[in-house]
Amino acid sequence: MPGVRSILMRVAALLALTSVGVCAIAQTFPAKPVRLIVPFPAGGAVDTVARAVAQKLGEQWKQPILVENRAGAGGNIGADAVAKASPDGHTLLVTTNGLAISPSVYRKLPFDAHKDFAPLTQLTSSYLVLVSHPQFAATNVKDIIAQAKAKPGAIAYGSTGVGVAPHMVMEQFKTTTGTDLLHVPYKGDAQLNPALLSGEVQLAFMPTVAVVPHIKSGKLRGIAVTRSSRTAVLPDVPTVAESGLPGFEYAGWLGVFAPAGTPREIVGQVQRDMTSAVFSPELKDRLPSWGYDPVQSTPEQFSARYQSDLAGFARVVKEARIPVQD
Repeated sequence: MPGVRSILMRVAALLALTSVGVCAIAQTFPAKPVRLIVPFPAGGAVDTVARAVAQKLGEQWKQPILVENRAGAGGNIGADAVAKASPDGHTLLVTTNGLAISPSVYRKLPFDAHKDFAPLTQLTSSYLVLVSHPQFAATNVKDIIAQAKAKPGAIAYGSTGVGVAPHMVMEQFKTTTGTDLLHVPYKGDAQLNPALLSGEVQLAFMPTVAVVPHIKSGKLRGIAVTRSSRTAVLPDVPTVAESGLPGFEYAGWLGVFAPAGTPREIVGQVQRDMTSAVFSPELKDRLPSWGYDPVQSTPEQFSARYQSDLAGFARVVKEARIPVQD
């Protein structure tokens, strides 16, 4: 069967060349500046972490690491840019678990959240702080529940947009407690913070870095944190669970994604170097003050977490009857 033998030899040669090509790409990565796409405005919590990581990566990779803010549509504009980028590792997405929320909240996305991304690594674990305006009468979780039940829909809470983590967590809070709170969405922290400080809205679940200075100055009241235990950053603020809702926790994440089809060797290198960056002495000490804990995870572990969150947030959206967005 000389014909069959010839075909097999050609296939083997092609596979060998492909393998050599992939190895060569991995060995030269990064061959040019790397873009870290942050799908949120500059100056926010995600941007702060991304820029700190970019500085460490630049030292390792000897290439410029460019942080590019592409905000809008709940993070979907930046995510779409990465989904459609060349799968060579030079365009990466640094985002929150909002990417796992979008498929359940938006009627149509320009990308497939299940198939268009390669999860590389989880960078951090995070929590939110339930805060209130200091003149709001309720000073703890039990008081909030009592007031909300006494006057359904009278208490307004703010979020940084429909379908983002602070919105999802408050909707979970409403479902758990059987309360009715009025949702007022804003366009990011830059709009929500003034609304909270002025008393335009009474409550919000917020990232730690955005509210710690205001809590310490007395401009906002820290009600509870969504961690399983108290945090050293706000030691006097109890957890939601110890405030009367046993088992109520929320742990968000910041993670890194590449376009689907990125070579496995590059995926592995980025994961290792990203982990090295967040566990460097400088970042390991700074992250807790921003409300984040560094996390070490493999691409496989992070992919499993991502898929689990896609399913979990779909349940929250359904139970809370959150309207699908166009």
